Amino acid sequence: MKECLSIHVGQAGVQIGDACWELYCLEHGIQPDGIIPDRRQDPLENAQTEQVNVSFETFFCETRAGKHVPRALFVDLEPTVVDAVRTGGHRSLFQPEQLVSGKEDAASNYARGRYSVGSGLIDRALETTRKLAEQCSGLQGFVIFRSFGGGTGSGFTSLLPERLSQEYGRKTRLEFSVFPAPRVAAAVAERYNAVLTTRSTLEHADCAFLVDNEAAYDRCRRQLGVERPSFASINRLMAQAVSAITAPLRFQGPSNVDLIEFQTNLVPYPRIHFPVTSFAPVVSADRAFHEQLSVKDITAACFEPPRHLVRCDPRRGRYMACCLLYRGDVVPKEVNAAIAAVKSRNSVRFVDWCPTGFKVGINPRPPAVAPGGDLARARRAVCALSSSTAIAEAWARLGHRFDLMFAKRAFLHWYLREGMEEGEFPEAREDLAALEQDYQEAGQSLS
Repeated sequence: MKECLSIHVGQAGVQIGDACWELYCLEHGIQPDGIIPDRRQDPLENAQTEQVNVSFETFFCETRAGKHVPRALFVDLEPTVVDAVRTGGHRSLFQPEQLVSGKEDAASNYARGRYSVGSGLIDRALETTRKLAEQCSGLQGFVIFRSFGGGTGSGFTSLLPERLSQEYGRKTRLEFSVFPAPRVAAAVAERYNAVLTTRSTLEHADCAFLVDNEAAYDRCRRQLGVERPSFASINRLMAQAVSAITAPLRFQGPSNVDLIEFQTNLVPYPRIHFPVTSFAPVVSADRAFHEQLSVKDITAACFEPPRHLVRCDPRRGRYMACCLLYRGDVVPKEVNAAIAAVKSRNSVRFVDWCPTGFKVGINPRPPAVAPGGDLARARRAVCALSSSTAIAEAWARLGHRFDLMFAKRAFLHWYLREGMEEGEFPEAREDLAALEQDYQEAGQSLS
């Protein structure tokens, strides 16, 4: 047993977390109150169900009363979003101490999230984390959900991993982070927040999976036919990708991946740890009967630029490694044929120092879908995690937007009055420029 603790920070992290735990419960047959209904009468079916579910306590803790409680912490500097979890459909799933909120928000300001307001809540969050860690017999690491652009997501989450590093040493720290979208911004100052928090992510995260709302919005609109996707639709789509990534940790299978393997296979250098995520199939219920969803088709779809969950064009970069996580009705022979077809495409180019960088995970448990949602249930699915130099395009875009605003020192006074020094801004920008250079050098040919 190697348990994982999930930490959901800020509005984005809490709302994505709500969608994720809804999906986890559906996949494991856990009711919203944390109880698994009485076992089926068929002993053979019972045995099969228990064998499939034997690993799910990596994410759930079973109490003496038979209730399954998520190994999770929800934390936000203001109460509104966490209150929605406290009063929502899964309110009985969590213990009250797992839902931590303050009284004053970060106002989309990194400095408030890290220094002035966030510093008052960090000890309480860490104390809850310690209690959750004490319930684990073999904690393997943390999975942190947050936004780069929000004040709590950027500031508080830059503080939290630093403290986790001090207390838990070499335990793995993965992130699912909402990256600033190219044309849509939730806050004017999100470019400041994102660049400032990147410094902490480079040092204290082992691997960070980036998604952006615009890419997810377009997938909901184009592939699901949702004219105006809500955050609920977007979060449920992101939850499908998260579920696919965590499925090897929650279900037994013939070829699985754990937290350390994600790092080993996707992070060629310590600082280059931002894989591009894509997921297939994304099909609406009314189109499901007319779609071909073979292993070859869904694998090919993951390498098409519109299918990625962060805006960048992989055809302009080179792949350094790729992890393909399959679920459902999938056999190795079909996977090998699908990968061979992908390798034959001119648009999929690997660096010459790692020309065959594919890692495969296969799990027999098919994905579930939330009732009343936009997605159709699929017999098989795949999530592709690609370490590609193309992600430098997104970092360069963020750096350019930062430069435009910082050149005018616009909005800077809001950060300085919360205890920051102006020198932190150019230092963070230099770190981002160095990251772009790292990606450029990694993609260069040896000849």
